[in-house]
Parts: sequence; structure tokens; C-alpha cells
Amino acid sequence: MSSPVIRPALPHEYDEVARVWMASWVSTGLAEASNFLLANLRARVRQEIDGGWSLFVAEDDGRFAAMLALHLPDKYLDQLFVAPEHQGKGIGRQLLAFARQQMPDEIWLRCARENEKAWRWYEREGFVYEKEEVASATGFMMKYYRWKRETVR
Repeated sequence: MSSPVIRPALPHEYDEVARVWMASWVSTGLAEASNFLLANLRARVRQEIDGGWSLFVAEDDGRFAAMLALHLPDKYLDQLFVAPEHQGKGIGRQLLAFARQQMPDEIWLRCARENEKAWRWYEREGFVYEKEEVASATGFMMKYYRWKRETVR
């Protein structure tokens, strides 16, 4: 596999971004694919872009492999989802490295406590657990993590 191309998502691609997001989220076992979920994610992509998201896609041989949503002013990694058929190939790690280039000093994120595969991966990638809180929008218990660049003394 060649290295994926990470680039800003274009407005006409937002529906495909939502499809990748849904497929990846469903692969966690925490939701079922549905037209309702897809419609909500499509609407959310546009709403979050208006709210300040910087949205990126990872393309592999012309196909969307993953999506990454950052809120740069807040140093917040909001979403990182890899399509199921592209998981386990290092694309998530490449997106995380890209996020660290965009936010080199500090990144915080949250993920559903039930998504153990994700939070264990973030811990292996150097993120430190801070707290848990219920997300009012979804009802999921969310684990909050932070990564800070190590300073050389």
C-alpha cells in the first residue's frame, strides 16, 4: 500500500466523509448503520465546519480511507475515523502524526469509554487520561485525554 494522501476535505466530499465516519463508528459495535445515522452525520459535518472544524481526509489510491476533524484554536482532535477496510494499516497513526504537526505542543481529545480499542490506542500513542464525563448530546460516558510535547531540559 502506498502512503495515503492527507488533504483538506472539499465541500462536495462532505457526504463521503460522513459515510466513512458512519462505517468506522459502526465498526466499533456502538451503533448500527442506518439512513438516520448517516443523515445526522452529514448534517453534523456541515455544522461543525461552520463551527470551526478543520476537516481532512486520507485518500488511498483515490478512495477515502479516513477522516480527521481538528479544532485548531482549542488544540482539540475532535474526530479520527478510519474506514473498516483500511483499519490496521497505519493510517490512524499517520493521521495522528499529521494532527501533531498541526498542533505541535498539545492536543486533547475524548472518546467513548465503551470504545476500548480507541482509548487503548490513544494511550499507546502517548495520550494521558484526565477524566470522564457524560456527553449530553449522546449520553455516552466520555474519556478525556491530553498529549503534550515533551520539553527538553
